[in-house]
Amino acid sequence: MRRRIILAIACVLASLPVRVDAQAQPDSLDRYRGLDSLLTEFYTALQPESVEAKNAEFDALISTCHDSLTRQHVTLRILDHYMHSRVMGEEGVAIHIYDKWLEPGIVKATSEFELMDAELFANCNRRSLIGMKAEKITLRKPSGGTMTIPEDGKISVLFFYDTSCAKCRLESMALPSVLESVDFPMNFYAVYVGYDKRQWRAFRRNFKLKGMKNIRLVHLWDPEMDSDYQIIYGVVATPRMFVTWSDGEIIGRRLEVVNLQQIIDYIKIVNGTQEEKEVPES
Repeated sequence: MRRRIILAIACVLASLPVRVDAQAQPDSLDRYRGLDSLLTEFYTALQPESVEAKNAEFDALISTCHDSLTRQHVTLRILDHYMHSRVMGEEGVAIHIYDKWLEPGIVKATSEFELMDAELFANCNRRSLIGMKAEKITLRKPSGGTMTIPEDGKISVLFFYDTSCAKCRLESMALPSVLESVDFPMNFYAVYVGYDKRQWRAFRRNFKLKGMKNIRLVHLWDPEMDSDYQIIYGVVATPRMFVTWSDGEIIGRRLEVVNLQQIIDYIKIVNGTQEEKEVPES
């Protein structure tokens, strides 16, 4: 199926007339409608593939666009799709497209704002992708001391929130019911990104994980923003939630509560499989 789509895209590219006037594009939507439809099919066909495989496919596709306007259109469509993809881990494709095609100027963005938006996305996501080792950040405790997270040896959740964020409040209300199913050791780091001590104190007083013996809840913040958590973990909006394995590998990023439940279920399966392997045959 994927090869069929590639051939169809190649045919569409070959049939497109060459445009030399970058300003005269009144029929651009009609011109690229068929191509955009095929690109949508291509995204779906590539979904099971690794980020590296997707990158190679899109590099080859963009390279076949000899008309600069068509190359620009295809590149920016791919970039936009993967910047807003809801499939965890696919952000890496958007970063690759920016690094290879836009940043060196091989393909031009349609505006300075569009280029800045792509650059911000790439720089705020490239250090916390799936499979990477989570960078450690040092934050402040309510008592005034510091802690460097994520600590080694335990599965961890990093939950970046703001008390003024309505979605953060909703997520924090739903989190306890999800976390009560955790049956393995876990650190839960609730990281406040605001500056109001009273609001933070009120949140800590209300956000409890009572009776959850497997979970260690730690409240932290960084009012001076010395840790660079914003750029390291891409916290340009809240909430932001990450899950790291006991060895520090990032296994979940930009999660919502429903996704966290899926990660927890996955960890249970992995732990159960490991336990079964450790049981000697009688």
